[in-house]
Amino acid sequence: MSGYIPTLEQIDELHRRISPSEAAYELIHTHCVIVATIACQLARRQNALFTRRCTLPKDAPELQPVDVNAGLPADLTTAATNDDAAVTTAEPDQPTPTQLPWIVPPTGGVEGGKVPPRLLDEHLVMIGGLLHDIGTYRVLKHDGSDGEPLKFDGKRYILHGLLGYEWLLEQGVDESIAQFARNHTGVGLTREDVIRQDLPLPPDDYAPVNLEQETVMVADKFHSKSTPPKFLSVDAYTAKARRFGEENGRRWLALVEQYGRPDIAALAEKYHMRMV
Repeated sequence: MSGYIPTLEQIDELHRRISPSEAAYELIHTHCVIVATIACQLARRQNALFTRRCTLPKDAPELQPVDVNAGLPADLTTAATNDDAAVTTAEPDQPTPTQLPWIVPPTGGVEGGKVPPRLLDEHLVMIGGLLHDIGTYRVLKHDGSDGEPLKFDGKRYILHGLLGYEWLLEQGVDESIAQFARNHTGVGLTREDVIRQDLPLPPDDYAPVNLEQETVMVADKFHSKSTPPKFLSVDAYTAKARRFGEENGRRWLALVEQYGRPDIAALAEKYHMRMV
């Protein structure tokens, strides 16, 4: 560790230090708070799925064979299992153990999802969510201090992740935290994406390097800093992702399948923002 892990108070100080105006702080900091909230919900869901799977007794009623051709209820999560008990419950014409569902009630409003390979660090997810978009202060065309409405510089906006990463390092923030800013754009921006789309970024991978960063990247897709800001449903972001190619859309839907679906409508109501 070459830098410091900021506290909540220090995170707010970092936002205020880089913000050119109170209006910019209000928009971007609020977005980061919302993304951190969603990211923590997703992380908690992943940890609930992991914990439940690890503690599930061999004779649990959830381990019952189902007709996969009939489809699964929305509140079921399919997880692979090697339990011998599960194997013996399936008849020859019924699903294999890898198709057996086990019920886990929604966690913090998040439904669905798949078992992660390990527990996630929810504190790290929260810090990363609160700082992931700090570079957007540097790509404002109008910052609200001149009487003009807040507006981002569309051509430079793609740089905000890298600019935020570099700025956080300059402030002495540890690399492990600064990477949340660098690695959250889109649904996993690769070197090939940068070259294929001719993006104004140094050719490199800007994709998450761990589960915590991926969680924040996913959470970020559910909220937009548009004027006025808004929440996005899974379908709304799917349409947005597909503008950059079908593969991009498939990546997003695979992430939704892994992390589940947060209750975006409830969050929109809480923050008095519209949802699309």
